[in-house]
Amino acid sequence: MRILVQWFYSEREGRVVSPSLFWVFSLAGSFLFLVYGWLRADPVILLGQSLSFYIYIRNLQLKHVWKRVPLPWRIAIVIAPAAVWALAGGSAQTWGGMARQLSGFDVFLILGACGQLLLNLRYLYQWYHSEKAHESVLPLGFWLISAAASVMVIVYGLYRNDPVLLVAQSLGFFAYARNIWLCLKPQRLR
Repeated sequence: MRILVQWFYSEREGRVVSPSLFWVFSLAGSFLFLVYGWLRADPVILLGQSLSFYIYIRNLQLKHVWKRVPLPWRIAIVIAPAAVWALAGGSAQTWGGMARQLSGFDVFLILGACGQLLLNLRYLYQWYHSEKAHESVLPLGFWLISAAASVMVIVYGLYRNDPVLLVAQSLGFFAYARNIWLCLKPQRLR
């Protein structure tokens, strides 16, 4: 949903934009994906979502939205990933499933882990550029990393027969490609 929102606003502006709603949906989706990763005993999802969760919060701060959230909600949101990890830590099935996946050499698991890592590291890239600009921005490199990582996760999703990963990344790929086009579009055409 976040990508569709961002795509809509960017199309309306004729350039890549970073709407507040994108970050709100990112945060909510990240929490849901953390829970999904725990339920699937998927280390790629669980570890990946833990990294980007707080970058989403930082973007909401840069958009001046975070302070409008009531303090009790902010506290609950900040500790939410720890709560999911606590649930995962208490589940032998989760850690057993992860251990089975991590044992041995599995090209698809490595590809999926690298793709998920890139999907999350793109937010470090985005965060760096946003701090430099003193506002939330989505630069070209963010979209290039997104597209490459998306393909990797789609392949992993096919291997895992995971419709959630397939739908999320397949839809996202089209928006990433369009945002690349908007970033590369010459200024005179805008």
